[in-house]
Amino acid sequence: MKQSILQIVLDTPLDSSFDYRWQASDENEATPRIGQLVQLSFGRREVVGMIVGTSAESGVPAEKLKNVQSVRHQLPPLSKQWLALCRFAADYYQRPLGEVALPGLPKNLRALTTVALDRGLKKLQQAGAPHDATPIDVARLNPAQQQAADAIAGATGFAPTLLYGVTGSGKTEVYLQAAAQILAHSDNGEDNPSQILILVPEINLTPQLEGNIRARFPGVMVATLHSGLAEGERMRHWLAAHLGQARIILGTRLAVLASLPHLKLIVIDEEHDPSYKQQEGLRYSARDLAVWRAHQLGIPIVLGSATPSLETWHHTQSGRYKKLELRERAVKDAVLPLVRRIDMERDKPSEGLTSTLVSALKQRLERGEQSLLFLNRRGYAPVIACDACGWVSNCTRCTSFMVLHKPEHRLRCHHCSLELRIPKSCPTCGNIDLQPLGRGTQRLEEGLRAMFPEARVLRIDADSTRRKGSAQAAFDSVHNGEVDILIGTQMVAKGHDFKNLTLVGILNPDTALFSRDYRASERLFAQLMQVAGRAGRAAQKEGGSASEVLIQTRYPQHPLYAAVIAHDYDHFATSLLEERAQACLPPYIYQALLRAEAKELETAIEFLQQAANCIEHAGITMHDPIPMTMTRVANVDRAQLLIECPSRPGLQAFLTDWMAQLRQIKTRAKWSLEVDPVDI
Repeated sequence: MKQSILQIVLDTPLDSSFDYRWQASDENEATPRIGQLVQLSFGRREVVGMIVGTSAESGVPAEKLKNVQSVRHQLPPLSKQWLALCRFAADYYQRPLGEVALPGLPKNLRALTTVALDRGLKKLQQAGAPHDATPIDVARLNPAQQQAADAIAGATGFAPTLLYGVTGSGKTEVYLQAAAQILAHSDNGEDNPSQILILVPEINLTPQLEGNIRARFPGVMVATLHSGLAEGERMRHWLAAHLGQARIILGTRLAVLASLPHLKLIVIDEEHDPSYKQQEGLRYSARDLAVWRAHQLGIPIVLGSATPSLETWHHTQSGRYKKLELRERAVKDAVLPLVRRIDMERDKPSEGLTSTLVSALKQRLERGEQSLLFLNRRGYAPVIACDACGWVSNCTRCTSFMVLHKPEHRLRCHHCSLELRIPKSCPTCGNIDLQPLGRGTQRLEEGLRAMFPEARVLRIDADSTRRKGSAQAAFDSVHNGEVDILIGTQMVAKGHDFKNLTLVGILNPDTALFSRDYRASERLFAQLMQVAGRAGRAAQKEGGSASEVLIQTRYPQHPLYAAVIAHDYDHFATSLLEERAQACLPPYIYQALLRAEAKELETAIEFLQQAANCIEHAGITMHDPIPMTMTRVANVDRAQLLIECPSRPGLQAFLTDWMAQLRQIKTRAKWSLEVDPVDI
C-alpha cells in the first residue's frame, strides 16, 4: 500500500511543521502534493492543515506518528509561488508559516466539513468561466492618461511604477485601460488567461470600482475579496481566483494573499493609505507584500496616489520606482478647487461653523449644489464634563474618554467598546448641569439641521453605517442628488466621485499639527488633499459655483496649510524627507516594535527590560521600554520597546535571533512583535 511522510503546517504559534503519515485508502488514491489541504488530529482537536513538504522517512519514531485522516483532493494544490509568498511573509514579519498560510484562506476552506467547498466548486462549474475580455464603452483618455496606460501595459518583468496624479486626474481609468490591454494580449496568445489584482484600502470603496469594472468588462469574471463578504460568498470568489476563472480580482488588504496562478499585473490604489497595514495578528503591509509578490513573479506593479507615502516617494527619487504623472483633472473644464484658510481667531465659530463657511453653505443651497463638511471625530462630543467639580467622562477601563453618543443616549469608549447610560447628574458632586465638550459628527449634524431646516443633511460615519449595505445606500443617495449637505469622517475622504459637490469645509484639523507621532503631518496633509479632492470633479456648470475648500484653523500660517493651498505635494514631501533624514527616521532607518501587555504595567515593563538585555545587539539601537500612548485598554496595561537599525537585512538577522531568545523568557505578559510599525 502506498504511503509517505507529510510535513504539515497548522495555524498555531509553534514555529515548525509536523510530520504525519499518509496511507492510501486504495490503490487508485492520488499521492498528496505540496499545497494541498489535509484533515488530521492535533492533540485533542481535529484541524485542517497544509502540506508544505513530503519525504519517505521521518525523524519522529514510527509509533508516535499519526495518520492523516483525509486529503482534500477536490481542491487543486496551492502553488509553489503562493507558498513562497507565505514563507516570505512569515520570515519577514517573524511569524510561523502556519499562522500566515492558513488564515490567508477563507474560513470555510478550513472547516472540518467539505460541504461548503463542494458546493462552491459545483456552483463555479455550473457558472462556467466567461473569458471575453473585450471592453465596452472605452473612455477617451487625455494624452497623459494614454501615455501612462501604455507604459503600464507595455512594461516587462518587475516594473514598480508610481502613478502620481492629482485628485480627479483619472487614475482609475488608467488602471482599467492598462488592464484591458493586458487581458487582450493574453487572450491572443497565451495558454492561461491573465489575472489582474486591484487593491483598495477600504471596503466602502469596492462597490463603485466594482461597478465600473463589471460595466467595462461584461465578459470577464470578476472576484471581490474583503472581510465584509459572507463566508460562503468569500469562498466562491476565492475559488474563482484560485482556479483561474476570475480574471480581475478586486479587494482590500487580505486579497494580497489570494491564490492567483496567472497573475500578470498588480494595482495598489491609494497606496499611501495606512489601512493597508494589518493591525492585529500578522501585522503585514499589503502594499509591501504586493511589491514583493510582483518582484517574485517578474510582473509590473502600479502604486497610485495623489499623496504618495514618503517611502514610495523616496523610491522614485532614488530611481527604484518609475514615476508617471497626471498633473491635470481628467474631466474637461474641471479644475482643482480653490483652497482658503479661515482664521478662527478672527471669525469665531458658532455651532462649530464660522460665518464664512455658513455663508458658503447658503450659496450652495441656493444654487442646488452639494457641500461636504469633514470632521474626523464621530459621536456627539468627545467628552461630557461637570463645571462644578471638574469631573469628566473617563473610561473606567482605558486611559481614554467616554464619547457622548446623544441619539443612542449612551457614553461609548471607542477603544474597548464599553457603553454606559448618560448620567443624570455628576457622579462626584451631584451637579445636574453636565455639559458636552468639543464637537463630533452627531453634534454637527444637529446644529446644521437647526441652522438649515430646509436642507437635506446626511451623516456618514462608522456609527451611521453599521448595518450591512447601509454605507453603499448612503453614498448612492449622495450620487443621486438626494443630499444637500454631507457630513463625514475619513470614510468620505477618498475615492468617491461626487459630481455635484462644489464645497468642502474642513473642521478641527489642528490637533494633528502637534501630535507626538512623527507621521502625523504626512497623514494630515494626505487627508486634507484627499478630502479637498472631492470638490469640483465635474466641469463647472454655467452660472454655477467655482469649487472651493475652506479650512477652519487657529494656525493659518502653518506651512502645512500653505502646501495644501498650493496643491504642492512635491515640495511638501521633499521637505519632510529632508527632516526624516536629519532625524534618522524611516525611510532612512528600519524599525521594529516589541509590545507587551499585562494586568499591571510593571509586568509588561519588566518583560521588555528582560527582552532588551537577553541578547547582544551590536549595530542595533534598543530604546528604553516605555508605556504606550494609550497605556490602558480594556483593563490591560500596555508598554513598548522600539528597535532601530540602519540596515534592513541587519534588522532581520537580529530579529530572527532575538525571537528565539524571547520565546525562552517566562512571563505573565502577552507580547507581540511588529516589523515596520506605522504607529509608535
